[in-house]
Amino acid sequence: MYSQTTRDIIVTVKPFYLDDQSSPTDNHYVWAYRVRIENKSSVTVQLMNRHWVITDAIGRVQDVKGPGVVGEQPVLKPGDAYEYTSGTPLPTASGIMVGTYEMEAEGGEIFTIQIPAFSLDSPHDRPRLN
Repeated sequence: MYSQTTRDIIVTVKPFYLDDQSSPTDNHYVWAYRVRIENKSSVTVQLMNRHWVITDAIGRVQDVKGPGVVGEQPVLKPGDAYEYTSGTPLPTASGIMVGTYEMEAEGGEIFTIQIPAFSLDSPHDRPRLN
């Protein structure tokens, strides 16, 4: 699991490889990731937008931006948590994702929280020594 805290909002991500949806012979590898967002702050916030940077094993980058997550723009009161599952395909057997969420606090303040970088690992990736 990967976790990062910004302004008392904790984002935790757990990625997992989906062997049944992947086809290594076709260079098609699929991961799901479970995200938990916990509001430990003293104000109500709403997740407005997401921004992902997805990099495959040979350095190709996908920049993904859009409103909300999985079709929702959840509101989190102090102490609330929100969880969702999403996924991504890659043409390589490994990669990395990192991103941000744009949040709006009660009163209208817009701010950004960090999504921790996390690796997308599959059993088809050959370990490399650095």
